[in-house]
Amino acid sequence: MSWTVKPPSVGVEEEFLLVDPSTGEPVARNIEVAEYAAARGVDLQLELTSCQVETATEVSRTSSQLRQQINELRAVAAESAEKAGARLLAVGLPPTVPHSFPLTDTPRYREIGERFGMIAHEQGICGCHVHVEVPNRDAAIAVSNWLRPWLPMLLALTANSAIYRNADSGHASWRSVLWGRWPSAGPPPHFDSAEHYDAIVALMNDSGAMLDEGMVYWDVRPSEKFPTVEIRVADVPATSAETVLLATLSRAAVMTALAADRGGEKAPKVDDHILRAAYWKAAHDGLDGQTIDVIEGWATAPTSRVLGEWLGLLQPALDELGDSEWVHAELGRLLRDGNGAMRQRAAWRERHEIADVIAVAAEATLER
Repeated sequence: MSWTVKPPSVGVEEEFLLVDPSTGEPVARNIEVAEYAAARGVDLQLELTSCQVETATEVSRTSSQLRQQINELRAVAAESAEKAGARLLAVGLPPTVPHSFPLTDTPRYREIGERFGMIAHEQGICGCHVHVEVPNRDAAIAVSNWLRPWLPMLLALTANSAIYRNADSGHASWRSVLWGRWPSAGPPPHFDSAEHYDAIVALMNDSGAMLDEGMVYWDVRPSEKFPTVEIRVADVPATSAETVLLATLSRAAVMTALAADRGGEKAPKVDDHILRAAYWKAAHDGLDGQTIDVIEGWATAPTSRVLGEWLGLLQPALDELGDSEWVHAELGRLLRDGNGAMRQRAAWRERHEIADVIAVAAEATLER
């Protein structure tokens, strides 16, 4: 397997939660945090709810470049949150919550709140979006089809929302379950062409299921702003290293999909219901449980084993990137020490105190 062009560039957007340092409850201070960050030369984006901010890296060509940017952005966002009287957390959901979340006061967000009601008001959901360069829009559609059966693996890997509303949710990624309430969220359909994609988006817009193209929340989508495919399935990872791992695997997966498409291979058409079941299993069990292997047809198999098989498929791309050794080492560390959901549960089991979960999450957010 080879690539006729240099490996694609990559960029990452991370969403973070702002909480009260004493209670751990979300606090509506995203505007103040963004102002402090702007004074440091960092542009933080305001999310749907006012207890969230988002960082965005510049385009990177290497994983080391990406890691440096993510570390710096997390540090500035955390310092800005502290100045605003808040604490920054890399968690998929707030471990403890108020009755509802105030929306950020912009015309678009107000309209979303009016149309979608409690779906919009009960949020505080933090994900991570990876942009990988693709040659054109047709390539983005082909990559989307190829990535569909692999999305549950990335979800299990990054699961980071086990504790919610002062309780163990029973899921490693409860974020993905709540996020699935949006009519345009979840795994994308298998598309026949870019025209097929456009027709489905137009129907959803016309029906009111989306406000505009910015609400295409599928877990893989062609970016409307950049020449990229955007992979949106992940909880925001607990640590910067886990985010770099997610981005590197996503980049290798896109490279593998493009090479297969150029070679005339067709992406497997996984049944929507089977994929939904695999999503739920990944969200429920996470990294240290079982998964549905939608390609091989196993009802269940250890997630670690299926991840290992997937890495074998991605190996040529990882070698091309020069990241193979690091990826295998980082995945081994995660399986041994735990990802975000596993850390949250370990902290919760000690005393069933939310403060312990908050402390573990805050430490992981700035872990290098």
